[in-house]
Amino acid sequence: MTDPNPYKADGEPEYQWGPSQPYGYPQNAPGYGYPQGDPAYAQSGGMAVPMGGAPLVAIGDITVLSDSIVTPAGTMPLKGAIWNATDLSRTEEKIPTYAIVLAVIFAFACLLGLLFLLMKDRQTTGFIQVSVTSGGKHHSTMIPAQQPHAFHQVMGQINYARSLSSM
Repeated sequence: MTDPNPYKADGEPEYQWGPSQPYGYPQNAPGYGYPQGDPAYAQSGGMAVPMGGAPLVAIGDITVLSDSIVTPAGTMPLKGAIWNATDLSRTEEKIPTYAIVLAVIFAFACLLGLLFLLMKDRQTTGFIQVSVTSGGKHHSTMIPAQQPHAFHQVMGQINYARSLSSM
C-alpha cells in the first residue's frame, strides 16, 4: 500500500493508525485509579470513605450521614429535610385449608373438631413508601412489608432521621 491517500487534503497531516501511547493503563491521566493526595483517603488506611462519616441510619436505599442524605438521586443536605412515609401494606387473615379438613374429619368423631375452625393464618403483603425532600431534590423508595409491625419499625427510623434533620 504505497498509494497516497486520495481523501487527504493538501497540507493535512498523514493519519497514523493505532494508539498514540503504549497499551495498558493511562500514564498520568487524571481520574483513573485511587485518589492521590486525598487526606481522607490517607487517614482511612487506603479505604474510600464518604466525607460525611459513618452512616447513622439506612432506610431502604436512603442512607443518612451526619451532615447529608445519600440517595441514588444524589446527595442532599440533612438539615431541613422533609420525611414522609405511607403504609401501602395489608394483613390478611384466613382459615387455612388444613384446618377446614381437620374440622370436617374430627366433627364426626367428636364435636371438638369444630375448634380447628378457630385457627387463623395471617399474611402481610405490600410495601411502605418512604420519601425525602431536601435541597430541591426528591427521592422515594419502597420497602417490602413482611410483618404486621414493619410500618412501626420504619417509622422509628424515620423519626430518628427527622430528629437529625432538625438539628
